[in-house]
Amino acid sequence: MKGILFIGHGTRSKKGAEEARLFIERVKEQIDAPIQELSFLELTEPSIEEGFRSCVEKGATEIMVVPLFLLAAGHIKSDIPQAVAPLMNENPSIKVTISDPFGVQDLMLDAAAELVRRSAPDLSEQDSVLIVGRGSSDPDILQDFSKIAEGIRSRLPVSEVSVCYMAAATPRLDEGLEEITKTTSGQVILVPYLLFSGLLLDEVNQKVRTRQKQGQNIIHTGQLSRHREIENIVIQRATNK
Repeated sequence: MKGILFIGHGTRSKKGAEEARLFIERVKEQIDAPIQELSFLELTEPSIEEGFRSCVEKGATEIMVVPLFLLAAGHIKSDIPQAVAPLMNENPSIKVTISDPFGVQDLMLDAAAELVRRSAPDLSEQDSVLIVGRGSSDPDILQDFSKIAEGIRSRLPVSEVSVCYMAAATPRLDEGLEEITKTTSGQVILVPYLLFSGLLLDEVNQKVRTRQKQGQNIIHTGQLSRHREIENIVIQRATNK
């Protein structure tokens, strides 16, 4: 019997946690699997251990672990495998597979570009896009964001697509906003490269509102999970399609 264990990052934001739960409920309705559980790496319950044990108790003979993570940073490379490994050792008869993160793929880039178009239907060559990443010291993540920026640039008629980060990498959000508003004659469309609401997105929202009150022409697309294509990517990961 197949079980699917979705793993979110976790957040101190009740709104963000509820958003993740509602997102997975929509995904579950589209997957033909008898056992589907949501868990979180940190800060939010249930834990990975609780979610895994729930799958086992419900009779799962194989478990597909589906991380709800955009890119392969430390959580994917070490934290999740380390959390799952002892559970696999305790249940050697259960086949466990861990799917890849979303990665830099056309469907993700298409979704991000469409969010920009929805938010700024009058998009022009005078406009610029600022992608805001969570941030990481992993050089692979920084390379991925360069690819993301290039992919979005190729999909939109804008003058510039640049990247900034909330933490652990530069330029930081304030610097990124300052630089792009100096060089853009049109509007700035800010794309938080985050799946769900949370404290990081709250900080982005606050900074955007402040600049809007100052008269700057900044538009905010909101989190990536607002696009239906993100659900389809999770379904693909869960079903190996």
